[in-house]
Amino acid sequence: MTTTVDAKGVAGNHHGLAAHEVVLLLATDPERGLSRQEAERRMARFGPNVLPAAARRGPLLRVLAQFHHPLIYVLLAAGAITAGIGEYVDASVIFAVVLINAAIGFIQESKAEAALDSLRSMQVTTATVVRDGRERQVPSEELVPGDLVVVEAGDKAPADLRLLRGTELRTDESALTGESEPVAKDEAVLDVDTPVADRRNTVHSGTLVTSGRGVGIAVATGGETEIGEIHRLVGAADTLATPLTAKLADFSKLLTVVILLLAGVTFAFGMARGEEPVHMFTAAVALAVGAIPEGLPAAVTITLAIGVARMARRRAVIRRLPAVETLGSTTVICSDKTGTLTENQMTVTTVWTPERTFRVTGTGYAPAGGVHDLAGTPARPADHPSLRWTLLVGGACNDATLAEEGGRWHVVGDPTEGALLALARKGGVNGGRPGERLPRVAAVPFSSDRRYMATLHRDVDGGDGADGHVLLLKGAVERVAALCEEEFDADGRRRPLDRSAVLRAADELAGTGLRVLATAIRPGVGPDALDDPDSPPTGLVLTGLVAMFDPPRAAAVDAVRACHTAGVAVKMITGDHVGTASAIASQLGLLPPPTEPGRTADADGTAPRPLVLTGAELAALPPDAYADAVDHARVFARVSPEQKLRLVEALQQRGHVVAMTGDGVNDAPALRQANIGVAMGEGGTEVAKDSADMVLTDDDFATIEAAVEEGRGVFDNLTKFIVWTLPTSMGQGLVILAAVLAGATLPIMPTQILWINMTTAVALGLMLAFEPKEREIMTRPPRD
Repeated sequence: MTTTVDAKGVAGNHHGLAAHEVVLLLATDPERGLSRQEAERRMARFGPNVLPAAARRGPLLRVLAQFHHPLIYVLLAAGAITAGIGEYVDASVIFAVVLINAAIGFIQESKAEAALDSLRSMQVTTATVVRDGRERQVPSEELVPGDLVVVEAGDKAPADLRLLRGTELRTDESALTGESEPVAKDEAVLDVDTPVADRRNTVHSGTLVTSGRGVGIAVATGGETEIGEIHRLVGAADTLATPLTAKLADFSKLLTVVILLLAGVTFAFGMARGEEPVHMFTAAVALAVGAIPEGLPAAVTITLAIGVARMARRRAVIRRLPAVETLGSTTVICSDKTGTLTENQMTVTTVWTPERTFRVTGTGYAPAGGVHDLAGTPARPADHPSLRWTLLVGGACNDATLAEEGGRWHVVGDPTEGALLALARKGGVNGGRPGERLPRVAAVPFSSDRRYMATLHRDVDGGDGADGHVLLLKGAVERVAALCEEEFDADGRRRPLDRSAVLRAADELAGTGLRVLATAIRPGVGPDALDDPDSPPTGLVLTGLVAMFDPPRAAAVDAVRACHTAGVAVKMITGDHVGTASAIASQLGLLPPPTEPGRTADADGTAPRPLVLTGAELAALPPDAYADAVDHARVFARVSPEQKLRLVEALQQRGHVVAMTGDGVNDAPALRQANIGVAMGEGGTEVAKDSADMVLTDDDFATIEAAVEEGRGVFDNLTKFIVWTLPTSMGQGLVILAAVLAGATLPIMPTQILWINMTTAVALGLMLAFEPKEREIMTRPPRD
């Protein structure tokens, strides 16, 4: 009997269904999974779990496309007719010029089309699947809808999974949604309209499991996954002509018409005077060849290549030559937040304790920096009991590890815990490794229900509690404060907890876009203090609050300011929460400080158009107001990949030349649609790099500003070359025309004209490509 499986229906709505309904619709078993025979049948029906290959032009079509140009048509016709009348040398030279230009174009195009191949490679993983009641490892391509899949810390999800059961499961979805913090997953039934970024009962294909373990049903594979949808968007996005190529195409059409008219007039005039048709045709070809700037395509390529070399020295690698010039005409830069404007490394900035507040210097997971009081004086944890215990809790009640590779520090595990480890190192608490000071005995992991993590430690010094054990706890402020009864004073003595002061301090920190955690201890507990994980500990002593965020890149503020000076608008587009995005935008200078009035209005206060828009607000905008609202706003939060793509399209419809930066899978469609896509080389996904026109080797937003400067210089030099070469070419053509009108012998033949155009004129004009940039190049607005 054949089983009916509604995989397509489930794929789009599984988050809004109860787990048992998903099991029934996919005709699977929540404990034993599919049988081997059923998996084979579904493989035959649904196909392998890979993204579909995109239809592309083959090499032959790409070669032929290089000849699709008005000036090339004229040269090809001239070469063919010249060969027909026996002038084989002239014809050979003409065809050689055409072939050289075609080869240059083919090589550049062949390097630019790899985005969809990279998307497919993301799916090549190994999956743990339950079939016939047994766990087994299979290639991810063999997964089918209805498979029971097991994921745990360190795994990359092989398909879109509807979670059936999980234990403290958290996933890193930053590459897919832009969310900078790991997302806790559970089995809750959600509203059908829940956006992708908020579907906590789904583990999305390509995302990384940072902690815990989960079992889910594969509800979508291959092209039906969320990554598959992005794959479709990337394939549908237009690869736009750059401003330079568009202008050159229009100019070439006009020049072709003028040249053909002049050649026709020359031929007709000579025939009217009784000249030989072959002689007159040679004259017409000579005029056309002389007027056509054959060296222009090669000169443009060489000038752009020089710009590429200059940008490479400034850590910007160009994948498509015309993109060099596009940077110079950019009017809007749409930048992803996480990893582009920010470090994509959680960093503790503030530690609040009942006695005082401390500032923490240094960014990212590197142990560089320190803890200081508000006056800037370095703080010794030994002199501040609350601070010492806060750092100890952050470092010991922790499952993450920090590692250094190639001079860069990264976290293995939860980014929040990585930030706490870095804080302990900066504070010098036992070398940042308090686990040696307090060996762990037991632990209760964090969960969305408990909202805290607790660990039990043996105090090897015997200084904390008669039993030599101490309980450490960290978690959500409200939850931890509710479990605490006391706090430390400045001398380390316990006193009743001022709960209102704690909550007030937490609200103030959270209001600036920081993520706030509370830490607490209970010394003197027994070795069985955590034997019942469902029984929350009581009688805790609150030690302090830790506030952290993903900080802006050091040079990003100056780079944003430089872009504004150059007349280039900068907009932040992120999948992160609106509060976090707004706080970062204020620090970058994209938004007024939160305390200033008029935050959501124009400078004159007459137009109450918001400067910050969420994905839900964008979706609710009427079509006739969409483009205007997008043009005015500066920050877009909680947006989906489809919305990022539409934002770029709306700005282009308003006449903007758009540069889009990003590093994640979710950025790929917009990167491809933008006039110039800019990807991050160090932290970016391969999908983003292959969808982009430019890759930043240092992932620094400031490099974009440098690339814009180089792009403007390239256009200036191209303009100088064109102004040089056009009068030269037209002058040669007019010499031929004058000779025909005067009835004189042709002073120069087509082959000689080609030699002059491809050597003397180009060689002399290329010196203009090396002209230095003007000093005020970044103070003038983008060209129209």
